[in-house]
Amino acid sequence: MQKLMGLLRRCIEDYGMIEEGDKIAVGVSGGKDSLVLLKLMAGLREYHNKPFELEAITIDMGLGMDYSGIQTMCDELNVPYTIVKTEIAPIIFDYRKEKNPCSMCSKMRRGALNQTLKERGLNKLALGHHYDDAVETFVMSLLYEGRISCFQPVTNLDRMGVIQIRPMLYISEKTVDHFAQRMELPVITNRCPVDKHTKREEIKDLVYELSGRYPDFKDRIFGAMQRYPLAEWEPKGRYKRPKIED
Repeated sequence: MQKLMGLLRRCIEDYGMIEEGDKIAVGVSGGKDSLVLLKLMAGLREYHNKPFELEAITIDMGLGMDYSGIQTMCDELNVPYTIVKTEIAPIIFDYRKEKNPCSMCSKMRRGALNQTLKERGLNKLALGHHYDDAVETFVMSLLYEGRISCFQPVTNLDRMGVIQIRPMLYISEKTVDHFAQRMELPVITNRCPVDKHTKREEIKDLVYELSGRYPDFKDRIFGAMQRYPLAEWEPKGRYKRPKIED
């Protein structure tokens, strides 16, 4: 717990993600990444030198998923929890019958999240993207779009008045998995019909293969993103990026 808290805090300070008085929502899907982020952010809230408020928000896609375990977790962490009911899944899969549903689904979920933040007076949205997500997104953009690109550690959505932050960029997926298991977090099985059958899964397999041949592959990609740097990726804080352990 202390190790992960340290990595979380380093990332937050490197990129100036939190200011005193922030009202932050964690976008909770029910997967391991968002639940680990919620657990760590709740812990950080107790001692961070810039006090902030914390809430959890779930966009219910209409797939019949049970969020009662997450409600119990939020009660134990003293974090207000909001579930937003939507018909996103039926619209995409039943009505529109989208062949490539991921992009539209992401836009609709983010729209619902941002609207909920605005209604609740929250100014920041913490997302559970980790180190491996960043590397895979970079490789996916290069191979499928011919662009050197990745999501940003901090994204200012001016029109919505919301700032997105990604505090787990210094934590590997394997570490997230182990922590979720050790803490017995109430991870929910994803019922999305296309889960594990996307281009991202293909890239994940490719990165895994290349990492076997070139052990420093992911670390070199991540470091290059900061040194190039990609837009908003150059660290601004007093810490140097720690060596990521798989």
